[in-house]
Amino acid sequence: MRAVDRAFDELRFGPTRTLNLRALQPTALQATDLTERWLREQQVLGVDEVLVITGRGNNSVDGYSPVREAVVRLLPSLRRRNVIASYGEHTPGSFVVCFAPVKALFEVPRRRREPSGKPAPRPASLAALDDETLRQLRDLAVMSLAVLGLNSPTRGQLEDEMLRQYTALSAALPESGDKEALLQQALLRAAEEYEAD
Repeated sequence: MRAVDRAFDELRFGPTRTLNLRALQPTALQATDLTERWLREQQVLGVDEVLVITGRGNNSVDGYSPVREAVVRLLPSLRRRNVIASYGEHTPGSFVVCFAPVKALFEVPRRRREPSGKPAPRPASLAALDDETLRQLRDLAVMSLAVLGLNSPTRGQLEDEMLRQYTALSAALPESGDKEALLQQALLRAAEEYEAD
């Protein structure tokens, strides 16, 4: 890649919106796991687009990059699961990825062939969450049920929707950091997306 192109990429994406797998040198399996977790985190954080650098495999046996091929297989799966909206090859060794809205996570149909991923931690009850998180979760559940035409949900329907949304969003959160604060940020972003429609 030419120095001028690299400079434009650094301006456009910066270090926080670039995943450089080439520099990390993971195995294909590690690259798949790392890329999925990182992309899910970027979606929840409200990022519009990111750059994923896989490398072309020039230094690999027979010029084949297992990491690149693993990412090529992962991206359509993430699009079907409403994590990303689109992706495209930026250079022979990188991809630009654009994200789906956070609320799209609630609309993902189940597929038997798709990996279910790591189950989200599910509390015995949502009472384990702080009051502000519960309020945001309840507000979001009311909005999403209203979109479905259920304007006066029962308490059970509201709690089921709150659990469903908690499960979908917490699966996308990173392992480190203040999970409750990140969950609140994701809930706020999803509510803003519902209000914008």
